Amino acid sequence: MSNTVSFELPSTPTGYDSGGGKEIPIDVKALVGIVYKRFWMIATSVIVVFSWMAFITFSQTPIYRASSVVIVDSNQLNVINLGAVLGGAALSTPALDTEVRVMKSKTMLRRVALAENLVTDPEFNPALRDEKPSLFAPVSNFINGLFSPAKAPAPRSTPLTPEQRQEQLVNRATGILMGKVNVERVGTTYLMRITVTSESPHNAARLANAIADQYRVNQMEAKLEATQRATVWLSERVSVLRDDLAAKENAVEQFRNSTGLLSAQGSSLTESNIAMLQQQKVQLEAQLTRARSRYNNMRRQIESGAGVDSIAEVLDSQVISNLKSQRATVQRRVAELQSTFGPRHPDLVAALGEDADIQRQIMAEVERIASSVESEVRVAEEQLGRVNAQLSQNRSQLIQDNSSIVRLRELERDAEASRAIYEEFINRFKETSEQDDLIEADARILSEASVPNSPSAPRTKLNLFIGIMLGGVIGGLLALIAEIFDSKISSSDELERGFNVKSLGTIPLINQGGLLGFGKKKPADYLVDNPLSGYAESMRYLRVAVAFSDIDSQTKTVAVTSSLPDEGKTSLTLSLGRMSAMSGAKTIVLDGDFRRRQLTEAAGFEVATGMVEHLFGEVSLDDVIRRDEKSELDILPLSLDGPTPHDVFGTKAFDKLHATLRTKYDLILIDTGPLLLMAEARVIAGKADKTILIVRWRKTTRAVIRKSLNLLKSFRADLLGVVLNMVDIERRRQHNEPGTAYRDYKKYYLTESKPGFRRPRRKPVTSTPKAEPETQPMVQEASVENAETKVEPEPAK
Repeated sequence: MSNTVSFELPSTPTGYDSGGGKEIPIDVKALVGIVYKRFWMIATSVIVVFSWMAFITFSQTPIYRASSVVIVDSNQLNVINLGAVLGGAALSTPALDTEVRVMKSKTMLRRVALAENLVTDPEFNPALRDEKPSLFAPVSNFINGLFSPAKAPAPRSTPLTPEQRQEQLVNRATGILMGKVNVERVGTTYLMRITVTSESPHNAARLANAIADQYRVNQMEAKLEATQRATVWLSERVSVLRDDLAAKENAVEQFRNSTGLLSAQGSSLTESNIAMLQQQKVQLEAQLTRARSRYNNMRRQIESGAGVDSIAEVLDSQVISNLKSQRATVQRRVAELQSTFGPRHPDLVAALGEDADIQRQIMAEVERIASSVESEVRVAEEQLGRVNAQLSQNRSQLIQDNSSIVRLRELERDAEASRAIYEEFINRFKETSEQDDLIEADARILSEASVPNSPSAPRTKLNLFIGIMLGGVIGGLLALIAEIFDSKISSSDELERGFNVKSLGTIPLINQGGLLGFGKKKPADYLVDNPLSGYAESMRYLRVAVAFSDIDSQTKTVAVTSSLPDEGKTSLTLSLGRMSAMSGAKTIVLDGDFRRRQLTEAAGFEVATGMVEHLFGEVSLDDVIRRDEKSELDILPLSLDGPTPHDVFGTKAFDKLHATLRTKYDLILIDTGPLLLMAEARVIAGKADKTILIVRWRKTTRAVIRKSLNLLKSFRADLLGVVLNMVDIERRRQHNEPGTAYRDYKKYYLTESKPGFRRPRRKPVTSTPKAEPETQPMVQEASVENAETKVEPEPAK
């Protein structure tokens, strides 16, 4: 046989569709109620997490942080144009990111470790530390021993030489330093921040400055080495270029002498003429292009109607400037006339005509300027044609000596190229020779790190605040989980919201010691002895709710049932019957639980014959009805040793008995068995006028209530409402139950134990007092408020 465990989420508030359409609002009051209800769970979580965070915080070693800032300069010193030998760091983002990597590279930090002799610092040499035993070390070692595989014995290592041991210490110190250094760019600037964390504030500042200084030294060394290599290479190259240039210049002179070509300033006369004509041609073509471009642009703007204000020639025209000034004056006058007169006023019409005339003059002047520009284009074309004709004649002359000139030009170009290269290299060689004294690093220290006054970690206040907040969050989650898995009923509001049923109020628990609060005195006896107590007042409101349950017809038969045993159903039925009888209504209570017969025992009867014997025809009805001496209540008991029938309430005999009692009594209360365990309870609920379902506070679950309501619905029982029974007043405040202001009205509830109390004398009344229908809504509210009543224990007599 398998056991199943189920849980339910809190019910959706009525009036909102959880399937869509309306958004379910956050019930702030319910959240506050959960916090109030689970206060100690949340408080415990906060204390535990806060204590753990405080222990971690105060047990940590203080860490100090220091930062220095380095700026990368944009100045560059080049040795030759073929490549940057001593060029500064490029200012692109990838280059700056590369410099960041260089600054925190192992090679760079190794130099810092050697320069600062970090192997003698216990922080960077674990062998020099005095290890303190950790509080969690035994637990950690035990766990590691359980889950770690058995290690084979380590092979015997070869003894290290002093140099190897020193190298190992340096590498270890470098690795530790790499974990303490962070280099980053400051935004998108050329600044780089070097941050070092250390257990010593002096070490943090000293190492941050040392890394920045070592970075500059490294740059200078790299530049010096590059300068030396470039000087050697340039010296060798200059010597080779010198010899090559001399040989090529000799070849040019020998060829010129052998061919007899005339030259003027290094070239032949024909070439000089061609060069001059070619230069004129270039100038004329440029002039023609500009004139043609101006003309085309002017024509395009005039034809498109885009306006003439953007044409340079128009802007330079004094005539157009004067016309535009006149037009501006006329337009101002037009604007003034338009604001004063109508569109047909003579002055306005004249002004508009004057404005149009000026506009025509402007356009005529623009056309004149365009014609002038067009003339410039024609002149430029004619000049270019004459230059082209002269150039053709000179080229024909040049063709005759072309073979000799081609060879000569080839030799001259070769010699000129060698001369240019030689001069460039000789200049760079001189600059490089003097570069050693001009070497500077591309970076400079903008701000040095200072010794921090306070540690950067742990951040005590922040950690403690986080501990409190984290504890609150964890506690809230635990409270929410506990609330989700809590399926027990805590208040009348949960019944109304979750099951859409009417709540008839709450019945307080009579806390007089004993098992479940019913040890010294039974609730029904307490009701009689303390008629002005909160318990009696809740019974009084419940009786009023029954009396006014149906305005159209009188409610005669009421079945009182519960889902499971031990929910206070029998005590409540007997107490309600006594309250009804003491109020003057002729009332009878039937014991309908054939298995336990609790109502008969609670009334204090030990009878040989009861309701079952009467239904079997053994005795008459008058012989089995017993009178309660304390309240004049009639009780139809069950014999303690009688038979246990199976289907008494479904017989015609019970229907006849029921009809007889309805003619004799104003109210018939039937104490049934548990609804989920006994079929008789379902039959009685179907035959009664109204049914009251008893729910025990903080014991009955939602699933049980839902199943009971479904059973009552399937048997067509008319449910009057649900009563929340045995509510612990002291504990109820932790479960979000309204009506907690008991101190405001506790003076209205008295017990016999208080001095000066006198029990009011009861007067018999033949009929149930009538009340106005408007008083019915007050029953629900008053019964809920009186659930807060705390009953004082009665002193021993």
